[in-house]
Amino acid sequence: MNDTTTDKKRVLITGGAGFLGSHLCDRFLAEGYHVIAMDNLITGSLQNIEHLFGNKDFEFHHADVSKFVFVPGKLDYILHFASPASPIDYLKIPIQTLKVGSLGTHNLLGLARVKGARMLIASTSEVYGDPEVHPQVEEYYGNVNPVGPRGCYDEAKRFQEAITMAYHNHHGLETRIIRIFNTYGPRMRLDDGRVLPAFLSQALRGENLTVFGDGMQTRSFCYVDDLVEGIYRLLLSDYALPVNIGNPDEITIKEFGEEIARLTGVEFKPTFQALPENDPMKRKPDITKAREILGWEPKVDRAEGLRRTLEYFKEHVKKRTGEISPS
Repeated sequence: MNDTTTDKKRVLITGGAGFLGSHLCDRFLAEGYHVIAMDNLITGSLQNIEHLFGNKDFEFHHADVSKFVFVPGKLDYILHFASPASPIDYLKIPIQTLKVGSLGTHNLLGLARVKGARMLIASTSEVYGDPEVHPQVEEYYGNVNPVGPRGCYDEAKRFQEAITMAYHNHHGLETRIIRIFNTYGPRMRLDDGRVLPAFLSQALRGENLTVFGDGMQTRSFCYVDDLVEGIYRLLLSDYALPVNIGNPDEITIKEFGEEIARLTGVEFKPTFQALPENDPMKRKPDITKAREILGWEPKVDRAEGLRRTLEYFKEHVKKRTGEISPS
C-alpha cells in the first residue's frame, strides 16, 4: 500500500479544534500518532489547529458527532472532547450540549465498537454539582439539579459516564473516563465566560474584575500541559472507572482576582454581581487515584502557568483591540 500512515496508531479526537482538543492533537502528533481531529466549530476555532494543517499525519473533519460519525480506515483510540464547556456556551446552546453528551457519545461508542478502538471520554468535575463532600472523591455521587440552568451540561456528562460504563460492562468495550477540573492555558477563548479568561481580559483592558457572589467560592486551576499528561496516562492505563485530573491547590475567587491584578500590574477593583444559580461553592479534586494508578500529579505551579497564559492573552487582546492597556 502507498498509505504511509498505516503503520502508525490512529487516534480520533472529537472537539479537536477546541481549547483542550487542540492541545491533545499536538501531544499525540508529538508521540508519533496519526491524528484525526473532528469538530463542528460551534465553540472550537480553526486558529487553534491551523499550525497543524501542513502535517501529513494530521487531518481535520468538519462534522457534528451528534448526527453521524464516519471515519475510514483503522482507529486505535477515540478521545471524545466535543462539547461546549463553559456556562456562557451551554446556557446559550443547551440542547446541542445535551445532544453531544448523549447522542454524540452513543455514536462514538458504536464507532469504537466497530473499529475495536479504546475510547476515553472527557467528563467533568461538574458531575459533582455543588458538592457536599470536600475535596471531591470519585466515589461521591454528586449534588446536581437536573432541571436547573446548568443541568444541560451536568446531566449530559453524567449520562455520558453511564452509557460509557454500559458499553464497557455489556459489550466489553475498552473505555476510560476522566473527570476534568478547572483547566487553563493558551487557546482559551477571551469571551469564554469562565473566571480566568474573564479576569485576564478585563485586567488587560483596564476594566474592573467581575466577581460573582462574595468571591469566597473556591476553584482549583490546572495548567493545560499537566492535564494533557494526565489524559495521556489514563488512556494508556488499564483503569476503567472515573479518575479525577486536576490541581488540588485551592484558592478563593477573590484571592484569584488579586493574583491576576498583581500579575497584570493593575489595581484589584472588583465589581460584585449576583452568584449564578447552582454555581458550585467549592471545587477541589482528590487526586489520590491519579497519583496511585497513573503516577500523575500536576507539575506547573499557578504562578508559572498564569505567566504563560498571560502572554497568549496579551497577544490576542492586542489583535482584537489594537492596543493593550496596562502591561
